[in-house]
Amino acid sequence: MASSSSAKTKARPSKVRANGSAPSPGRGWRDVSGRPAFSQLMRRYLLTILVHADAARFDPLGYAQAVLWRIRGLRVRSRNKLAAAIGRSPRAYALWISQVEPAARELLRASDNASATILPVVDARGPDTLVDQTVRSLRAAHQTVIAVGGRKHRDQTHVETPKGLAEHIDPAGSWLCILPAGDEVAPDALEIYAKAAAHCGDSWLIYADDDLIDTGKRRSPHFKSAWNVELFRYHDFLSGSAVVRATPDMVADLDGEDWIDTLTKRAIERGAPPVHIPAVLHHRLRRPEPSQPTKPASTPADPAPLVSVIIPTRDHLVYLQTCVDGVERTNYPAIELIVVDNDSVEPETLIYLDMLRQNGVKVLKVEGPFNFSALNNAAVRRAQGELVCFLNNDVEIVDPDWLSLLVRQAVRPELGAIGGKLLYPDGSVQHAGVVTGVGGGAAHAHRMLTSEDPGYFMRDRLPQLISAVTGACLVLSRDKFLAVGGFNEQDFPVAFNDVDLCLKLNARGWQTLYEPRATLIHHESKSRGKDSDRQNRARFAAELAALKRHWGTDRERDPFHHPHLSPFCEQFLVGIGGDPHF
Repeated sequence: MASSSSAKTKARPSKVRANGSAPSPGRGWRDVSGRPAFSQLMRRYLLTILVHADAARFDPLGYAQAVLWRIRGLRVRSRNKLAAAIGRSPRAYALWISQVEPAARELLRASDNASATILPVVDARGPDTLVDQTVRSLRAAHQTVIAVGGRKHRDQTHVETPKGLAEHIDPAGSWLCILPAGDEVAPDALEIYAKAAAHCGDSWLIYADDDLIDTGKRRSPHFKSAWNVELFRYHDFLSGSAVVRATPDMVADLDGEDWIDTLTKRAIERGAPPVHIPAVLHHRLRRPEPSQPTKPASTPADPAPLVSVIIPTRDHLVYLQTCVDGVERTNYPAIELIVVDNDSVEPETLIYLDMLRQNGVKVLKVEGPFNFSALNNAAVRRAQGELVCFLNNDVEIVDPDWLSLLVRQAVRPELGAIGGKLLYPDGSVQHAGVVTGVGGGAAHAHRMLTSEDPGYFMRDRLPQLISAVTGACLVLSRDKFLAVGGFNEQDFPVAFNDVDLCLKLNARGWQTLYEPRATLIHHESKSRGKDSDRQNRARFAAELAALKRHWGTDRERDPFHHPHLSPFCEQFLVGIGGDPHF
């Protein structure tokens, strides 16, 4: 922040840090009272006005509705509506920088004095102007910078190739911060990395968030997931925005254009899982793009394990018949189909269910109020399959390979629940995984994202570890399902039973995975109705309270989301709307 002085006094502003040390020049400035400088406050207020103006321009009806709700005292509805509109403003990130980033940095610095040594390295194979830009950035926090390749400069330690780094590395391992030419680090980045390295245990890689810098302006922040080994297969979000611990043998054979990527992968393989620092420490000229995977061969195993496909239903024959027809067209050789009838009364539905029985389909009749958990638990007790697939009756199957794609993941011993990508009939996203903590409970990630929109770093299109997936289409081992007690019939009869199941599996070490290559259509909640309907509100409120009680979703943030993404929005947008002063 810039310094300021009163019109009556010329008192020199003090510099404040949580650990008592002085901040880097030009950052962290406050006036003698500890308040942000006046010019920064004015900039923040101006950005706030502009961001709201953007939101009103992009979605005038939605913005007006949010304001009306605020006037009527419906603060939660207003906040949730505004979060999406405000987060889409092109000025939202600038407001976040002025509003949130300084406080976040203070928290990161508020630790003990233990610190490791970080050795700055620049890949100098690039224009001198870009190399100089990176070297200046590193020198702001360190005296020695090693340049790899490029021209020799008097004020740099120089090695011809990455192999030459070996002579500067300790045999037991040294921490390297390697930047491509043109990239910069935040002034306090190496200090933060040094403290993290002193507390990272057996990890050999620590990574941070990044953004792009263009003509001096920061844009396009990447607020990253906690370590996600599956996502890394398709998106290298580490190389160039991390520090790696390296030994001489790890660099001895490095060469070629992708040597930073190679060293990054070696560091991941050498130690414990990488550690994430949730702060924007890197400002990049460019960064690796996600790579959308192709659909693999459909046959998951030979012989294919038997899958018990369980479909609960109550009337709505058109949807049930469409779902069953899709299962029968599925390109998978070993399916046991179980339809759970919960008090269907329409004559045409009863005739169809009787026809299914005659054709060898198990039709299990369960009477009483709709309880999704109880219906599915009863079916699992009758199921013969090694795997079970929970499938809503309003799901439409459009790709015959959907089950094979899910099964090939579900047979992996380290994984638990596997979920696919569900679309609304118009092609927009209905489910691309579940994020816990959104709205205090849980919500479908990337909901309403269109097929033309790449979304947040293509996360809706990439297989990845995730906290939960929807029970509308979920495949897992029957033994693992039973090991965690199945669905909770008492606390989650209708909503959040799938989230609770996934979190129980995660806690046992069987991580949930989202597989977007298995794509289906979901005509949402046709049998049970919507949670927002008047007659369902009390039940939903009780289930939400139970989720908070069991899993602390109103206190804990999802590790595969990010603390600086909005906790009020299913889209992955900059989280500025939740600030109490916003």
